[in-house]
Amino acid sequence: MFQLIARFILRNRVGLLVVIGLLTLVMGYFASTVKFSYSPAPLLPQSDSLLLEQKRFANQFGKGENIMVIGVTDSSFFSKQHLEHWATLKRNLLSISGVEQVFSVTDIFDLRKNAAAKQFEFAKVFPDTLAAQQQIDSLAARTLELKFYNGLLFNNTTQTYLMVAVLDGSIITTKERIPFMEKIVSTCSAYEEQSGNDLHYSGLPYIRVTIGEMVKVEMFMFIFLAVLVTALILFLLFRSFKIVLFSLLVVAISVIWAIGTMGILGFEITLLTAVIPTLVIVIGVPNSIHLLNKYHHEYSYHGNKIKALQRVIQKIGSATLLTNLTTAAGFGTFIVTNTKILVEFGIVASIDIMIVFCLSLILIPAVFSFLASPNTKNLKHLDNAGFRSAICRVVQTTLYKRRFVYALTVLFVAVGFVGLSLVRSNGYMVDDIPHKNTVFVDLKYFEKNFAGVMPFDILIDTQRPKGALGAGELARINRLQSRLDSFPELSHPLSIVEAAKFARQAYYNGNPAYYSLPTSIDRAFVLSYLPKGNQGSGSILNRFVDSTSRYARIMYNVADIGTIKMSQMLNKVNTIVNDVYGDMASQVKVLGSSVVATKGNQYLVHSLFSSLLLAIFLIALFMAWMFRKFKMVMFSILPNLLPLLLTAAAMGFLDISLKPSTVIVFSIAFGISIDNSIHFLAKYRQELVRNSGNIKASVIYAIRETGISLIYTSIVLFFGFGIFAASRFGGTVSLGILVSLTLLFALFSNLFILPSILLSADRKSPQEPVYEPALEFTGGFDDDDVDLENSTDEQDLAAVSANSVE
Repeated sequence: MFQLIARFILRNRVGLLVVIGLLTLVMGYFASTVKFSYSPAPLLPQSDSLLLEQKRFANQFGKGENIMVIGVTDSSFFSKQHLEHWATLKRNLLSISGVEQVFSVTDIFDLRKNAAAKQFEFAKVFPDTLAAQQQIDSLAARTLELKFYNGLLFNNTTQTYLMVAVLDGSIITTKERIPFMEKIVSTCSAYEEQSGNDLHYSGLPYIRVTIGEMVKVEMFMFIFLAVLVTALILFLLFRSFKIVLFSLLVVAISVIWAIGTMGILGFEITLLTAVIPTLVIVIGVPNSIHLLNKYHHEYSYHGNKIKALQRVIQKIGSATLLTNLTTAAGFGTFIVTNTKILVEFGIVASIDIMIVFCLSLILIPAVFSFLASPNTKNLKHLDNAGFRSAICRVVQTTLYKRRFVYALTVLFVAVGFVGLSLVRSNGYMVDDIPHKNTVFVDLKYFEKNFAGVMPFDILIDTQRPKGALGAGELARINRLQSRLDSFPELSHPLSIVEAAKFARQAYYNGNPAYYSLPTSIDRAFVLSYLPKGNQGSGSILNRFVDSTSRYARIMYNVADIGTIKMSQMLNKVNTIVNDVYGDMASQVKVLGSSVVATKGNQYLVHSLFSSLLLAIFLIALFMAWMFRKFKMVMFSILPNLLPLLLTAAAMGFLDISLKPSTVIVFSIAFGISIDNSIHFLAKYRQELVRNSGNIKASVIYAIRETGISLIYTSIVLFFGFGIFAASRFGGTVSLGILVSLTLLFALFSNLFILPSILLSADRKSPQEPVYEPALEFTGGFDDDDVDLENSTDEQDLAAVSANSVE
């Protein structure tokens, strides 16, 4: 098959280059239409019961995804000057288009009993115009007596105060949110200069904007680093600017096609898909290395350029096809996770990898057929003393020290299982953010002062209208809240019960000692004072109960304590719910983005493990189709499982937790690392034919020819993935380091363990029968090769054309 492909490419090289050039312009247009994603991507499948319940909850009470929180710690907060600065900050924020509402401790309402009208009246604690400091001190003292707000808008112990800004949801999901957020931060900076206080920021809009900009910057940084690193390595290996230039040209076109593919499919750039251009460069360059290294090998044998290029396509094409198929399979298995962000990543990555293969197979032979033949300097890398010495050591080790190789392998396996036993699955909502970044620092600030900002909600369905206002239900909610007070990870609650306590305190003229649920004695009196409808700020009740008062909501914030502790806490919370509600416990749901994220992380880890098993299965099928022999499948799969085990062990010893950003490593690394096995076994298959089935000779020849290419590509992949260590995101750093480690272990497996296994089989059967594989690996040029004597490129191409007619 690849003999015909070789002839087609070399015969139609001009037409193919023109077609690729035109298609690249088209893909460039689609690439220009791709946008960055500004919306959160749920980790759970759309049909998941918790996610559906969360969506219904959001429709009832609002998403809360457009709230930004600003905090300050100020021991002189209630001084007149500082309050004026705070009020100026509020006015300036409200003047920004897109800031809909601002609420802080200076905007709180007090409930006051109007005995004549027999109703509560809402009155602002702080007037719009502040008078003397004595008046302010009195108002500050009253504020601290209002327990309803303590732990929500201020922390009296740490003297920390909050300002909550409600933002326009239509802005924070578009590219306009970047200058919008910059205006907010700039306005806050003016307050910091005036007051001398440091402000802290949090809330989903702020976190997403900050992280989104970091992703965008890193995307272009990684592309630059990938080009720089691969160019440097290519030059050091081949010592040729021409090879560097045209290899990078191939991957540059591939990157345009990769981003264009996203545009055609209508996908946006996310945290995951942002690394695809870099992956295309890192994975595409090894294709060029294999093709060019084989080209130089062939040319050094007979000195005929066109014949060498023809043999490159035929001999390397089939193996390169399978290596790219296995790599694509490693990425493609993410499609079965049912997680949108991973499904899109898997689709785009797998398609792009096959595009890189096709472009490499066409462009390298076509372009180099027009260039001058390799000279002595270009071929010098084939006789690199260092690499040749290393290959000789590999041959000697596999021939005479196989027991040492097996003993080392057993030791690695033992160490691997020990390290594997130390691995734990734990993820945090902002785990990947660098700990010195202001987002992470500020998040810890809010956790310290207000137990975090991650929503944690409890929804209670009373099964009847106005059921949430009944005395029995209020008592149950109060018992539930009292039991949950034992969790330091949870903030002060906000619920209909807290509103009822606030009302009772107001009934007794604001005395803090009466901040508790109305008793059977005073309940009727307290309720008779409640405002009817939405008078004043009575609409605040809509945050606690729905319009029918059937559903009651308890609002908490929770610290980012990790999936392990979060799961343990959820189990305890559910146990308490069962104790308090008994048979009605099924009507109580624990929700919130923190709960959804915890389940999403757990679901994703399990799904990615399933995708790894699927990747191994699919790659085994490809190998069975390629070699048509079970033994060859085992020889290729087993040595590449050891690197995965050692990488898992490294995670255990280095205390790197299993989470989505680290589990993803295994499917990717397995799909890439097995490429070395395929190239080695493909050459081994060719040598079996040449050496009449002699295993020992075939293994030695295979090591000598493919060994250098394996080392070359491993160097490129090691440093190519290593550039991800420059990321500011912990998950991306882990991806780069762990994949690099896996590929390093894989090089050892494929250079030492795989040949040793094949040679050990030589004792039982020194002559292996030659079988017919699905793909053609033999030379096949004996009858129709171009003439080697005194031929020109044009004559060689004519010979190719004539052979194709035959």
